[in-house]
Amino acid sequence: MDNRCWLCERPLGRKVQQHHTVPKAKKGRATVAVHPICHRAIHANFTNAQLARIGEDRAALLEDEALAKFVDWVSDKPPDFHAPTRRPK
Repeated sequence: MDNRCWLCERPLGRKVQQHHTVPKAKKGRATVAVHPICHRAIHANFTNAQLARIGEDRAALLEDEALAKFVDWVSDKPPDFHAPTRRPK
């Protein structure tokens, strides 16, 4: 098992969530380990339909300016860092 978050690539902490790269609602089965804050950021910035099209392409997710800014911001935070997730305006 990889000990890094699929999205931000920081070490995983005590709390780990499994993100379906293609949402379960869209018949996805594959999962990747992510921090809870990273999981919320993904779903705050993308619809299930968008995530189904993107699939496991992490680079495509990071083309989104808001998500890229989030990953840059969270990059120096400790593994179990928590903060409210805001939806883009």
